[in-house]
Amino acid sequence: MSALVDQLVAQVLGLEVRLLACQARLQAVTDTEALHDLRTTVRRLRSLLRALRGLPGVEQLEAAASAVGQLTTPLRDREVLAAYLHQHDYHQAAERRTTGLADEYRTVAAGSELKQLLLVLDAFPRFLRAAQRQELLCGLRKRIEKRLAKQWKALDQALHDPAHDRHRLRLLIKRVRYAAEAYPELAALSPKAVSHLKAAQGALGDWHDCWQWLAQAERQADLLPCVPVWHATMHKAEARADRVLDKLSAACFRS
Repeated sequence: MSALVDQLVAQVLGLEVRLLACQARLQAVTDTEALHDLRTTVRRLRSLLRALRGLPGVEQLEAAASAVGQLTTPLRDREVLAAYLHQHDYHQAAERRTTGLADEYRTVAAGSELKQLLLVLDAFPRFLRAAQRQELLCGLRKRIEKRLAKQWKALDQALHDPAHDRHRLRLLIKRVRYAAEAYPELAALSPKAVSHLKAAQGALGDWHDCWQWLAQAERQADLLPCVPVWHATMHKAEARADRVLDKLSAACFRS
């Protein structure tokens, strides 16, 4: 048990260091990947926490992480769309979406949401150690294994639902994959399973991008030239996602 708690504390401290580095990069606007790295780090933190629900301090930390995720989602969506538009020579449309991003990066870096997350995160190892001393972490390994199994079960059920919702599948796959990365020894996924999860997430991500951009094109006229390509790309991504999901189900959920 002590070794598991030590690993958790080490992971939390590592994530805190990464968040501080991302905050500094956003404040200085050093590169175009700072926001993405911030969101990836927050996602890894949330995956770590999901299996610890019910322990002291987890609810507050989850809420703070969620607030940063919600704050940064629109900015990341603009980044991704702008990158696509630049890649396909729609430079004016891309620049309309990147104008002001530098100031918004600084706002995120100095904002109350990120400050609150860092404040709560800094205190979390002390909560874990206090819970350990009070013997509140008895059965922690079984608790985590049970949570991981519950996530796999939810994904299995969704994959076998003929009317599955691609949005929900994408979310469930991300949860399973990042939880496995947070707890590699307990999840014990095979390289093949990890490969299938990554492929499924990628295919559904391509589909989701097109779906989201088509919705925006209904309100933003400068995106209309992209609509035919996005429709075609979305249909191809749907087909590819279905094939990958079939492979994932066959490889990981054989009855």
